Amino acid sequence: MKLRAPAIPLITVDPYFSVWSYDNINEVIPFHWTAKPNTILGVVSIDGIDYRFWGVSEDPALEQVGLTIDALSTTVLFQNDAIRVKAVFTSPMLIEDLYYASRPVSYLSVQYESLDGAQHQVSAKITVSEELVLNEKKQSPVEISSVHIPGGCSIRMGNQNQEPLNRAGDNIRIDWGYFYLSAKWGGSTGYTKLGDMDAICVETPLSPSGLFAFAYDDIHSISYFGDHLNAYWKKDGKDILGAISEALQEYDSLKAKCDDFSARLYQEAVEKGNEQYAELVTLAYRQVMAAHKLVVDTEGNNLYISKECFSNGCAATVDVTYPSAPMYLRYNPELLKAMLRPVLRYAESDAWEYDFAPHDVGKYPILNGQAYFKNARERQMPIEECGNMLILMSAICDAENDASFAQRHLGLLHMWVKYLIEYGEDPGNQFCTDDFAGHMAHNCNLSIKAIMGIAGYSRILSRIGNETEAAQMLQTAQHYAQSFLTRAVNSDGSYRLAYDQEGSFSLKYNAVWDKLWNTNLFPSSFYESEMQCYRNKALPCGVPLDNRESYTKSDWLHWVACMGSNEDFVFLTQGLWNAFHCTDRRVPMIDWYRAENGQFMMFQNRTVQGGLYMRYLFQS
Repeated sequence: MKLRAPAIPLITVDPYFSVWSYDNINEVIPFHWTAKPNTILGVVSIDGIDYRFWGVSEDPALEQVGLTIDALSTTVLFQNDAIRVKAVFTSPMLIEDLYYASRPVSYLSVQYESLDGAQHQVSAKITVSEELVLNEKKQSPVEISSVHIPGGCSIRMGNQNQEPLNRAGDNIRIDWGYFYLSAKWGGSTGYTKLGDMDAICVETPLSPSGLFAFAYDDIHSISYFGDHLNAYWKKDGKDILGAISEALQEYDSLKAKCDDFSARLYQEAVEKGNEQYAELVTLAYRQVMAAHKLVVDTEGNNLYISKECFSNGCAATVDVTYPSAPMYLRYNPELLKAMLRPVLRYAESDAWEYDFAPHDVGKYPILNGQAYFKNARERQMPIEECGNMLILMSAICDAENDASFAQRHLGLLHMWVKYLIEYGEDPGNQFCTDDFAGHMAHNCNLSIKAIMGIAGYSRILSRIGNETEAAQMLQTAQHYAQSFLTRAVNSDGSYRLAYDQEGSFSLKYNAVWDKLWNTNLFPSSFYESEMQCYRNKALPCGVPLDNRESYTKSDWLHWVACMGSNEDFVFLTQGLWNAFHCTDRRVPMIDWYRAENGQFMMFQNRTVQGGLYMRYLFQS
C-alpha cells in the first residue's frame, strides 16, 4: 500500500472493541478509534532477551521493516540481526457471512524465521491493560480470572461493577462485559501491571509460530425499545468460550477465506478505477464493518446498528446509513435492510408523530426513539430523510431483484413520497446533512434528493406491478428535474448551491442515482458541466462541498466522481487519496476535511466510508 494510512486497523470488531495504531506500531501506544489509549504491549523474547514489536515500553524495539494492509488483515514485519518476525492481525468480519461479521474474536498470528542461521528460543507475550474494559482507566476495580478453553489457554478481565448498557453517547468506551486474551495450544496466562494499570498477559512459544485471540463478550449489545438484545453470534446458544475455542481451531481455513475475499475486493476496485481507489476501499472496509453492531430482536429480525462516531453518537442514523449503503448493496443487502428495520419500526409506531422520516432511533447503544431534537420540528430533516429512505428502499429492490421488503412498508413510503411531492421541488428553510456552513432555503442538491426519492418510489411501484401510479410518479420526477435544470443553471452552465444564489456551486452527489438507475432525469450536458465545474474548483485534496467554505466530504466527493468519465473518476480519486495520505489526524478515516490540505474538521471512524464503494455498483 503506497497510501500512508492515517490509522492502521489491528482489532476491529464493533464500536467498542476497536484497537488501532499508525506508522511504526512499536512506537505508538495502541488506541481506540476515539484516539483514547487502549494500551497493549507485544514482546518477543529471543534467547532470553525481550524486544517489543507492538506498543511502547522500555524494552528495545525490533525494527519495523514492512507493513501491508488488506481488507481483513494487517501484516507487519520486524527484524534484527538474528530473526525476522511477522505479526498478522486479522479481524474476519466477512460481510457475506453474518456469523463471522458478528463474532467478536480477532486474531494475531506471530511467527519468526532465523536470519543468522542459528537456532533460537523464541516466545511471544501479549499484555492487555484495563483500558479495554473501562471507559477511563482506574474508574473501577477490575476482575481477573483464568478460564479453560479446549486446545488453548485463556484469561479474562472485566469491570467488577457489571452494568450492561448503562450509558449512551459518543466519545465513550465500554465498561461492561469481559475481555478474553487467549492463545492456541501451549502457553501461560497471568496478571500483571502496565504502568499504573491492571493488566492480563498470555505468553506462548513460537515454533516457529503462535496464535493469539482477542475476544469480547459484551453480555448484552443493544437496548431496543426496552429489550436488551444479544449479538447475532449468540442467537443459536453459543457462548464466548465456545466461540474462542472454535476460532482458534479454524484459523487457517478462515484466514484463507479472508485472504480470498480481500484479494477479490482489491482486484475489483482496480478494475473499476485504479490502485489508488483500491487502496481507499481496502482501508475503509474494516472501519465500516466495525462501526456497526449486528443483533437480533425478540422477533428474530436482524438489526445492524450504526454508531454516528465523533458526531453525536446517534444510532441507526438515516443520513449516515444513506452514504454507507453502497458497500452493503454490493456485498450483502440483508445488512442494509437490517440498518433500516429500526427506522421503519419507529416510524410506524405511535411514538413518531410526523409525516416524514426520522433522523435516528436513539443514541448508541440505546435505541428508544429519536435522540436528535425529536421534539423540535424546525430541527428535523424531512426532505433529507424521506429522500434517503425512498432511494435506499428502491436500491434494495434492485440488489435483491425483489420488492417484498419495500412492499411490506408501502404505506409509510407512500406518506413519505407525498411529503417530497409537496415540498421537494423547491425546499424551504430545511436542515440537511451538509449544513456545516448553515442551513438555507432553496437547496438545489436537496431538491435533487427529492427528485430521486420520487423516482425511487416510482421504480418500487413498477416492480410490484402498479404501472399506472409508477408512471405518474416518474412524470412528477421528470417535471421537477426540468424545473431544477431551468432554475438552477448558472450563466457558465454549471448549477447552483441554491436556486436564488447566482454564481454559487455545490457537489450534486444525489444525482448519482440517476446515473446508476439510467432514469435519464438529467441530460448528459448537466453531468458534463458539473464535472467541468468540479475540475475548475478542485484543490489538492478534493473539491469543496460548496462555494461557502473550502472543506469537503469524502463520501460525496466519491459519488460525484462516479458521475463523470473514467478520466474524471481518476482525477477526483487522486484528490481523495491525497487527503488521507497527508491528513493531520492520525485516526481511522475522517470524512469532513479541508480540501486544500486534508486538515481534519470533524467525524472519524464513521460508517459513511462505505460510500466509497459506489463505483462497485456501476456495471462498467
